[in-house]
Amino acid sequence: MKFTEKDKLQIASKNLTLEKVNAQIQLFKNGIPFVNLKDAANIGNGILKLSETEKKKAIQFFEDKRNQKSILKFVPASGAATRMFKFLFQFIKEYDVNKESVNSYINRNKATELSLFLVGVEKFPFYGQVLDKVKSLISNFNSLTQDEKKLEFIKTMLEPEKLNYGFYPKGLLPFHQYKDHVSTAFEEHLFESALYASSNNEADLHFTISEKHKNIFDAEFKRVEEIVKAKTKTKFNISFSYQCQSTDTVAVTPKNDAFREDNGDLLFRPSGHGALLNNLNKLDADVIFIKNIDNIVVSKYENEVAEYKKMLGGLLIELQEQAFAYLEKLECNTLSEKELISIAEFLKNKLHVVINIEFEKYSETYQIEYLKEKLNRPIRICGMVKNEGEPGGGPFWIKDESGNISLQIVESAQIDKKNKTQKRILKNATHFNPVDLVCGIKNYKGEKFDLNKFVDPKTGFITMKTKTGKDLKALELPGLWNGAMAYWNTIFVEVPLITFNPVKTVTDLLKAAHQIND
Repeated sequence: MKFTEKDKLQIASKNLTLEKVNAQIQLFKNGIPFVNLKDAANIGNGILKLSETEKKKAIQFFEDKRNQKSILKFVPASGAATRMFKFLFQFIKEYDVNKESVNSYINRNKATELSLFLVGVEKFPFYGQVLDKVKSLISNFNSLTQDEKKLEFIKTMLEPEKLNYGFYPKGLLPFHQYKDHVSTAFEEHLFESALYASSNNEADLHFTISEKHKNIFDAEFKRVEEIVKAKTKTKFNISFSYQCQSTDTVAVTPKNDAFREDNGDLLFRPSGHGALLNNLNKLDADVIFIKNIDNIVVSKYENEVAEYKKMLGGLLIELQEQAFAYLEKLECNTLSEKELISIAEFLKNKLHVVINIEFEKYSETYQIEYLKEKLNRPIRICGMVKNEGEPGGGPFWIKDESGNISLQIVESAQIDKKNKTQKRILKNATHFNPVDLVCGIKNYKGEKFDLNKFVDPKTGFITMKTKTGKDLKALELPGLWNGAMAYWNTIFVEVPLITFNPVKTVTDLLKAAHQIND
């Protein structure tokens, strides 16, 4: 594709190259192939289910080892809260208080979320703050009709010159109402980290945020640091990073031409959570817990959630220690046939690595190289929750173009639902991915892996979007826990639903896990 001098300057300003942008456009033209599902992963076929005894053993193993390890919690937190309030923004835009009642609007539009919001409005943690604000702005608020009050309340929440909740990052919105204070998701992550993502009474947390929100995150940490430190007897070390502009991807028209803004500029878009691999790759810790910013609970559930995190952490450390011991043996190149077979059995039975059926025919030298290559990889333990209709990716066995079979987290957009076999496998899925990971990113010598070497670049996403009313195609990089970790060693473990409590829409805050009195 030909670019103007102005285009070239714009591309360079984002630390991108013409080659990269052309390669992205070529991906749009060629399309990204669907993954080839071989089977759904379920209990006994790719997903572990620990007994109560095994769970306690893994937790104890973690507790015994945690103070010898550097532990970090990695929290993707860059998204603004706009999508949480999508139905409320729509209501403000469409509703005319002079023409119909709120109930009429709800019935006409089947606006069940709006109905739920209004019925539970006093249970929201921000209720008091919004009410105080609206009364300060509208002196005769108490004399308004009920419908006028509802409209003004919502406008006060969302309008830019008022509380402007839609602008805020999700992590800094009021999430939980306690007797004496309101907490944000950011604050809850600190409390939770003290329980499992800390060692020697210190907790390291890394948040990926939007650069424009850095000051308000800093202010929130300053506000809560001493309170949380006093309650948890834990010192918190907080760091932030931003999604690099060089990971943005060019948008194209439905005909795969470069999409241009009204002023003629190329349109670049953030490339999804897969871009955060660069951020993860710069971190240094023995054990890294990954959890989304909105997946937290009120304090009464924290210990139960933390138990399962420690269980996953214990499994990681135990499997990693065994893998490291085997790698040190393989380094010596003096193993018996029996020892080589036990390493292959460990890979197969504990790490769910599918060993080549020709393995036993390989020469001893090649067997050693093969086992080294399979073992010496980053490792992730992924909690998986029983599927109860939540959207999102799930655990599957997939077969790549070379015939290799592996466990992967696959998004529904990556599956060809027109293919009967693939659709049947998808229908047989029993679990989904709650983004509950514990990762080991160092090798047996204590050196960090370059995580970019373990990405499958063919597992991105092409999605349809609109900009100023025009259709466009957008490209997302392989997802952080999807194709970006395709060549990691992967273990799936069942965890209970209490560990998965995301706030995708504001009404999720009415669920028991986010309410003190339920």
